[in-house]
Amino acid sequence: MKIIVDQDKCVASGQCVTAAADVFDQRDEDGVVVLLTDNPSEDLSADVHQAAAVCPALAIVVED
Repeated sequence: MKIIVDQDKCVASGQCVTAAADVFDQRDEDGVVVLLTDNPSEDLSADVHQAAAVCPALAIVVED
């Protein structure tokens, strides 16, 4: 699994962090998504897919 985030699309809603805090964080200054790892373990797959699904800006792409 590979994760790609588009920080330019991010609207800083924080839904990704709520869904997968081990994979996503937010910058302190503006809340834009920060990818902690672009290739997380398979046990986080459901959380990562949920984060991509709930992102209101569609700023997260997951490649399996």
